[in-house]
Amino acid sequence: MSPLTITTRDAGTGPVLEITGDLDHATAPELRTVVEGLTLTAGHLLVVDLARLDFCDSSGISALLSARSWAITHGGGIALAAVPAHTARILRIVGLDKVFTLHPDVSTATAS
Repeated sequence: MSPLTITTRDAGTGPVLEITGDLDHATAPELRTVVEGLTLTAGHLLVVDLARLDFCDSSGISALLSARSWAITHGGGIALAAVPAHTARILRIVGLDKVFTLHPDVSTATAS
């Protein structure tokens, strides 16, 4: 198991969260806490960078859905960047690739 690390930075489009490690039952609450502490201005985008995500279970997917709901409630949107193949496959299987905007990398997601 890889410990979860969440790094936050700002881009011109809104906050960017870089997720490193395992997003699972034990660590999903940490993502929810970080997201709830963000400031998102109406019209801005929350970008979740998953390039260093090692593992994501159903609790992790649920935390990403919670982040989406939070972003929408605050008048913004959400995009997932650099989604690893194993996680992208799960998103496709359950139809969440139609719910989340997926980008190949953070640069593409934050392009104006």
